[in-house]
Amino acid sequence: MATATSGDSRYIALTTYRRDGRPVTTPVWAVPLGGKVYIVTANSTGKTRRVRATGRVRFAPCNANGRDILGEWQEGTGRIVPDEARQSEALAVPIARILWRTCRAGTDAVAQA
Repeated sequence: MATATSGDSRYIALTTYRRDGRPVTTPVWAVPLGGKVYIVTANSTGKTRRVRATGRVRFAPCNANGRDILGEWQEGTGRIVPDEARQSEALAVPIARILWRTCRAGTDAVAQA
């Protein structure tokens, strides 16, 4: 697992990989927790499907639109967090509560990078 990004950036540029190896980078809100980075997203998103398929990720702190990378890229292994206690812990972080409200109830996943 990669460690949480340094600095105060609320956003990370998250790169996930298609099965054929092509990268897809998306700016997302991130929740650092316990030395890991958590991302709240719906189960049906492309990034969730790609994490399930390959698990390979890389990420770096960025601005809100993802165009300016504000730190070093880190490689990691992404996974969907099935542990409800860990999901609740990540969702207890103030920024995660905002993210949770933007997703549809019952279709959400907490991805750990």
